[in-house]
Amino acid sequence: MTAVHPKLETRGRWHRVRGPVLLAGGLMAASLALHLRDPHQSGSWGGCPWLYLTGTYCPGCGGLRAVNDLTNGQVGAAASSNLLFVGSLPFIAFWWSRSVLTGWRGTHQPVSTRQVVLPVVLLGALAVVFWVVRNLPVGAWLAP
Repeated sequence: MTAVHPKLETRGRWHRVRGPVLLAGGLMAASLALHLRDPHQSGSWGGCPWLYLTGTYCPGCGGLRAVNDLTNGQVGAAASSNLLFVGSLPFIAFWWSRSVLTGWRGTHQPVSTRQVVLPVVLLGALAVVFWVVRNLPVGAWLAP
C-alpha cells in the first residue's frame, strides 16, 4: 500500500482560492437580494414551477424564505421553511472552508471517486425521502 501525499500547488494564492471566494461573494449578493426583497410576500420572486404544475412541494420549496429568515437571524423560522436546506448548511460550510484552506495552503489532496459518489448518492437519497415525506400527511410539518 502506498501513502497518498498532498501535491504542492505552484499557482498564486489568489488563483487557488478564487473559485470559493467568488462563490461566497455570489451567495452573499443573492442573500442580500433575498433580505431586501422578502420572499414571504406572495409573488415577490415568482413561484415554484413544480408546485404550480403538480400541487406538491419539491425539496427546494421554501428555500428562498429560509435564506430570508437566516438573514434576519431567525434560524427556527428558516428550518420551518426548508429543514433540508438549513440542515445541509453545516456540511456546505465544511466543504467550502476545506476548499479555501487547501487553496490557501497550496496543497491538493487527491479525491477518490468513492469520496465524491457516496456523499452525492446519500444527499440525493435524502432529498428524495424529504421530497416524499413532506408531501404526506405524516410529514405535513415539513411543508413550507
